[in-house]
Amino acid sequence: MSVNPQRGGKHPALVHLPFGLVMTVVVVGLVRVVQYYWREGTVWIGLALLLAAGLRVLLRDEQAGLIAIRSRAVDVLLYGAFGVLVIAVALTIEGGPLNR
Repeated sequence: MSVNPQRGGKHPALVHLPFGLVMTVVVVGLVRVVQYYWREGTVWIGLALLLAAGLRVLLRDEQAGLIAIRSRAVDVLLYGAFGVLVIAVALTIEGGPLNR
């Protein structure tokens, strides 16, 4: 496989590493939800959104890969806000058929 010099001579798969890290955390959350630990799983998914926000702050647009959707400021604001909201909802809902 040839290396694209426009990406600084790095392997093309490295561009997708941030997205892969975020999706790994999402998969951990989904596994916990399937195991009926929905509150913990939902917190993991919220943490994945916060991870995406943090990576979006730290990485340049070329390095962010698939987590770069809009401008950096909008991505960080939305990923961060949704992450906090998902975690807050997961921790504050009481009762229901999956009360664990």
